[in-house]
Amino acid sequence: MAELRDVTDTDFESIVLAPGAALVDFWGEACPACRQISPILHALVDEYGDRVAIVKMNAHENVATASRFGIRSMPTVLAFSDGNVVGQLQGARPKSDFEALIEKIL
Repeated sequence: MAELRDVTDTDFESIVLAPGAALVDFWGEACPACRQISPILHALVDEYGDRVAIVKMNAHENVATASRFGIRSMPTVLAFSDGNVVGQLQGARPKSDFEALIEKIL
């Protein structure tokens, strides 16, 4: 079973900006909506984890990367294709929105 991994400022580039597809959840500890989408992201890892790197990043602990991508509210989920941002979702959303975003980068 695949796992929803944490990334940091240190390994973001090698994991997310590498060739291929990636979905990054920028989250924070005191964010109720972040906790709300967590089970959805875990389910997506099980469904798509072999084709998409699905990771999470604590925006408060990794300020350099969060600032680089203009993260101002959480949760913000960015979709990357070959290192380029190609989509974004903010706030608590239904699973179908995340699936549509993933299909866009596959």
